Amino acid sequence: MIVHSVLFKLKYAKGTNDEKQFFLGVGKLTRIPGVQNLHCYRQTNKKNSFDFGITMEFESPVTYEAYNTHTDHLAFIENFWVPGVEEFLEIDYEPFIP
Repeated sequence: MIVHSVLFKLKYAKGTNDEKQFFLGVGKLTRIPGVQNLHCYRQTNKKNSFDFGITMEFESPVTYEAYNTHTDHLAFIENFWVPGVEEFLEIDYEPFIP
């Protein structure tokens, strides 16, 4: 399993239509085969500059790579992510037993 997490800050003011449209675009990512358990979060901890987080899971590295190259994901990046995200941190995890 791959857990894909992204922390980010939007260029848009909170509560604006642009912010709403961005998250509607995020929701459409669930249509891509292999995307599981997509969740959006609003940051409550002021120890960093990020305002939001998104997590999703993939069954395997193969399904995660298929997501990364899927035309709907690439369109989201071009139409929503690039114009709307000010800064971000992307983290991908695999479960392990130490």
